[in-house]
Amino acid sequence: MHRPIAVLGVPMDLGAGRRGVDMGPSAIRYAALEERLEGLGLEVEDLGDLHVPLPEESHHGNPKLKYLEEIVGVCRELGRTVEDVLRQGKFPLVLGGDHAIALGTIAGVARASRDPAVLWFDTHGDFNTDETTPSGNIHGMPAAASVGRGNPALLAGRNGAPPIREERLVMIGIRELDLLERDALRASKVHVYTMSDVDALGMREVMRRALGHIEGASAVHVSFDMDVMDPDDAPGVGTPHQGGITYREAHLAMEMVSTAGVLTSMEIVEVNPILDTANRTGRLAAELALSALGQRIL
Repeated sequence: MHRPIAVLGVPMDLGAGRRGVDMGPSAIRYAALEERLEGLGLEVEDLGDLHVPLPEESHHGNPKLKYLEEIVGVCRELGRTVEDVLRQGKFPLVLGGDHAIALGTIAGVARASRDPAVLWFDTHGDFNTDETTPSGNIHGMPAAASVGRGNPALLAGRNGAPPIREERLVMIGIRELDLLERDALRASKVHVYTMSDVDALGMREVMRRALGHIEGASAVHVSFDMDVMDPDDAPGVGTPHQGGITYREAHLAMEMVSTAGVLTSMEIVEVNPILDTANRTGRLAAELALSALGQRIL
């Protein structure tokens, strides 16, 4: 990694069902993220945080698309910022915030790239639409929207075709899907590696296959939801589920992405300090970013 790193916080919890992830960017920064990146010899610029409306000053709106107007507004600004950073030859490292921010990051990546791919690490598929969602929480929809599925309002940041082709989206660590969401993924061209696949194949083989799916992509974005981790390693997330990726499996995955030399942008989301213990999840998020950007044991 030789490009300058541009760190950007998006303190948004409008897309989630629980409060607290708006403090995620601060928690990750507090883990000495900038100093440790500079310790790798990287040039780092912190762009600060985007302005995000508070739920108390926002309109809940459509119960199937909660806080739609506010989320779309934030994601449009985020998309413009990510696009600008990439066109300047820098690496955007986006700190969330809930996973709805992926609507903006992926749109920005797509506008700056011809044929981008996304490695999506998550417990959930985030492949719901307003027609299938059981909650109305938009953080359960960004993967679907990024391949052109769902309400047109969520696709407002695009120009023409969807930001990514379905076959350029690879999901890793999935272990919790809604019924209709599962049906949609099965019928799609998205590559899905569940925790059962990780158990059976091992993380090294899963990542080898995942990197094969995105070979030749003009840009590769990692979208890392911290709830993909086992709660024993990352307790500070809003929707924890037992049986997730272990500490070492996650680092191996990030190290393999780094070694492949394809990574062009990254976001880390869903750190909830209110539910955390001594900032364990914030520190782990920073460590995973470091592994993706070149840190090694030896």
